[in-house]
Amino acid sequence: MAKENFIVGLDIGSTKVAATCGEITEGTTNINGFVKVPNNGVRRGVVVDIEDTISAISEALEQLERTSGARISSAVIGISGSHIAISISKGVIAVARADGEIGPSDIERVIEAARTVALPPNREIIYVIPKTYTVDGQSGITDPIGMTGIRLEVESLVISGAISSIKNLTKCVEQAGLEIQSLVFSPIASAQLLLNKKQKEIGVALLDMGGGTTSLMVYEEGNILHAAVIPIGSSHITNDLAIGLRTSVEVAEKIKIKYGSAIPDKIREAETISLSQFDPGDNQRIERKYVSEIIQARLGEIFALVNMELKKAGKEGMLPAGVVLTGGGSKLEDLTEACKEELRLPAALGHPIVEMGGFVDKLTDPVYATSVGLMLSALEGPNAKFRHFGTQGVYNKAKNFFKQFLP
Repeated sequence: MAKENFIVGLDIGSTKVAATCGEITEGTTNINGFVKVPNNGVRRGVVVDIEDTISAISEALEQLERTSGARISSAVIGISGSHIAISISKGVIAVARADGEIGPSDIERVIEAARTVALPPNREIIYVIPKTYTVDGQSGITDPIGMTGIRLEVESLVISGAISSIKNLTKCVEQAGLEIQSLVFSPIASAQLLLNKKQKEIGVALLDMGGGTTSLMVYEEGNILHAAVIPIGSSHITNDLAIGLRTSVEVAEKIKIKYGSAIPDKIREAETISLSQFDPGDNQRIERKYVSEIIQARLGEIFALVNMELKKAGKEGMLPAGVVLTGGGSKLEDLTEACKEELRLPAALGHPIVEMGGFVDKLTDPVYATSVGLMLSALEGPNAKFRHFGTQGVYNKAKNFFKQFLP
């Protein structure tokens, strides 16, 4: 009889659907299965073909059930994409208790006050992430519970999404036969897996290079300082190669994976690539350096946009823990060196900081980072997952919001 107590993290990306399932056994997180399948129904993180997306999700679940021996009925779903917007909001309340001691209910009320921002009618707040609190004018407080004061303020990141995009995503998941446990902003899930407490304290950026988008999360003093979704990803590099080399997108992707490099100067002038190894009908030979120059041009655009976001956060070139790279696009050769040069920061590929058992041999592949992070967010419980959000009440409000879109 198939087990039913596994938790599943489902990452529905622009080029693939990745799913991971696991459970906590005797205090240890065990991975029981993980799969990825191609997905052609999403563009820049937004569903553009419902049937293709449902098909990809269904195939991923079918494979995951076979490999894990689990009967899968629900999952934690990652949400990201070009429709996501991040803004700053402030909330102010008077402390409720007569003795002025701040309690969990005050935190919930001040976060709720920060939700009262004007949004277009086609957008909705997903959730609010507190950055810092201020008690009676004393700023920079990360956890005010137990403190005494009269006036409590919070500065928060407000993450909102297009209602149509949220609705289409939830519809695809439901029609694939899954119940949605919760929706989590994908970069937060990846950060939970890849960033340690010290990095978040001294200042670090997580750069998740997906197929259609590149997501950025900046942490400092243990809190989220800034977040952004850039509508350019590794599939744009593939498209550039297809145009520049006058070949198919499929061949361009294979060339990028096998011969691509982010630094043209490291490649010898005489080094060439025969396209016949990828397409027997194409006899042209191309310079590998030319391939790298096409890649470098698009990466330069991505890094320029990342730098703009770091400048908005006041952290351009000023993050001691540097940049942690993840996502399928991060597997590009010499990417970390290019990142160091372009962003003027330390850079490294992300590796899981959480000790796990079970089938973990291939989980170092950054393609699975988000799905593993989503799974962990549920295994550690709602309070752990939404610790940045302040209280269980905010978690429930976020979860209940999405329920209204389900059939």
